Amino acid sequence: MTLVAILVLAMAPMAAAEQTESPPPSDAAPGRVVSMNLCTDLLAMLLAGEGQLWSVSQMSLDPMVSPLVEEARGHEINHGRAEEIFLMRPDLVLANTLSPRSTVAMLERLGIRVEQFAPASTLEDVRDRIMQMGRVLGREEAAQALLARFDARLEALEADEGPRPRAVIYHANGYVSGRGSLSGDILDRAGFENAAHAAGYDSGQVMPLEVLALTDPDLVVTARTYPGGSRSEEVLSHPVVRAFRAGRAGAVIEDQSWVCGTPFVLDAVEDLAEVRRRIAVREGE
Repeated sequence: MTLVAILVLAMAPMAAAEQTESPPPSDAAPGRVVSMNLCTDLLAMLLAGEGQLWSVSQMSLDPMVSPLVEEARGHEINHGRAEEIFLMRPDLVLANTLSPRSTVAMLERLGIRVEQFAPASTLEDVRDRIMQMGRVLGREEAAQALLARFDARLEALEADEGPRPRAVIYHANGYVSGRGSLSGDILDRAGFENAAHAAGYDSGQVMPLEVLALTDPDLVVTARTYPGGSRSEEVLSHPVVRAFRAGRAGAVIEDQSWVCGTPFVLDAVEDLAEVRRRIAVREGE
């Protein structure tokens, strides 16, 4: 017997019992929500009403990528598997458009509503995701309030004008971020020119260390490396990258600040804007 068949049989008694109850109105706010993706975890924890969010993904417990670890510990933890999510009997499942399609499809075949959120590529996308989460949770007023705080903080950061130093965001394996990426937009909002894009490298392309050296940016931005050994991250400790950090300016931005399109991206904007001010002071000396 297939897993789908087992789940359908398990669901049958529940469905029969529920036939005697009046179905909730279609526009009613979901009362039992399960999130199976880190980015939806974060937005849901920021916006859900008391007791509305039942479960978040295990990634929300990882302090390297999650700024809401303590809040996550107050919820049931799931591992993104259809079987465990089904047994939680959610009214709504929150997923990413990059979540496993097989899992999403199985949940939908079992009659569970799944709302998918696309990854954010710009700060404007972050605004859209906040409002989308507010709509699906029936928490539009809370979303409007969160968005107002987001906009006010962003406006204050962008009011800090000045020279625009040249910077490169350098990821594991030498990947860079340019136009059309969230980290690239963060760099722009913090007041930097993207030297990778100026050198002809778009988001997701690999910039060799030799090109990085020849590009000669004012700032090289990297993420914090994970514990243990990783060949993909060895490039971040290469003498070329270390030389930029020691001789000019280097910034390490926590992944939790920019891995997801949430209001926490403004922490990265704020940190980078402070680095930009330090560069301006240094060059003015």
